[in-house]
Amino acid sequence: MNKLVIGSMRKSAGKTSFIIGLIQALEEEIGYMKPFGDRLLYRKKRLWDYDSALIANIFGLKEDPENITIAFEHSKIKYMYDEQETQKKLAEMAANAGKGKDVLIVEGGKDLAYGISVYLDTVSVANHLDAELVLVISGNEDSIVDDITFIRKHVDMDQVNFKGVIINKVQDTENFKNVHLSTITEMGVPVLGVIPYETELTYVSVGYLAEFLFAKVLAGEQGLTNVAKNIFVGALSADAALRNPLFSTEDKLIITGGDRTDMILAALDSDTAGVVLTNNIVPPTSIISKAKDRNIPLLLVSFDTFQCAKRIDDLEPLLTKNDTKKIGLLGRLVKENVSMEM
Repeated sequence: MNKLVIGSMRKSAGKTSFIIGLIQALEEEIGYMKPFGDRLLYRKKRLWDYDSALIANIFGLKEDPENITIAFEHSKIKYMYDEQETQKKLAEMAANAGKGKDVLIVEGGKDLAYGISVYLDTVSVANHLDAELVLVISGNEDSIVDDITFIRKHVDMDQVNFKGVIINKVQDTENFKNVHLSTITEMGVPVLGVIPYETELTYVSVGYLAEFLFAKVLAGEQGLTNVAKNIFVGALSADAALRNPLFSTEDKLIITGGDRTDMILAALDSDTAGVVLTNNIVPPTSIISKAKDRNIPLLLVSFDTFQCAKRIDDLEPLLTKNDTKKIGLLGRLVKENVSMEM
């Protein structure tokens, strides 16, 4: 059985998305584990790591949470395990998760240093499991080259089987390859793939927003799968909004007060993915009925329009098991842009 540890230099580099694409591209029996969870999720009276639960659901893995993740907090690991016990626990988990599999994929923490004080940082995990290490690097072109240079100069890779890097979310892949690829390879860092940036992966469904905002769905439940591609804050009058080119964009999410009936009606009469109603104000029943007929979700939240817009702007577009188009896209991106022989 081959063992592969996937880590990243920085948070939100796209590790989990890459792993999902890789599992599809390999077309082999895959085991999975994430020793140190960093996105706590309470599901069915049990604690999961969000990424672990997502991959288990997408690919039908049957492992219990306890066999995928050791813990979520430094303090718990320090209390329960020393270095030797941590290594023993890792070995047991890897044996269980990898039983009968062709490849065991182990996901590292949110960045390269995360968990190092409790012996669960990405490099240590790869070393303990005698696994190949792949690092996912993303950001602007300068930060990508900085991160790879830092790895080459300051991270001791002598004790681990370093397979190479995946350069992710690149705006212009051809330009990056022409300008930077030779510099990176001259440093002795293998580049396993350069994956382009895909705007489609940054969009979220209205249902995801409803969960994120803890919103009450007043109408349009069947439209919760709608994808919000543009955000429009309805602080203008409806007439002014209709003259604004942004209001004419497709699949838009409108954020406006529940008392702004003119704006809500204008949204319901246009290409709208959903409407977020702020300040906990419920619109008239006629508007709710119209939204229901058009399958446009109305999401009611208690905070004001500015707070709502700020929360959505800060939102990290995590994948869900229902994002079948995104999941398929990730598989294609890895197949077309990554060369990894296992």
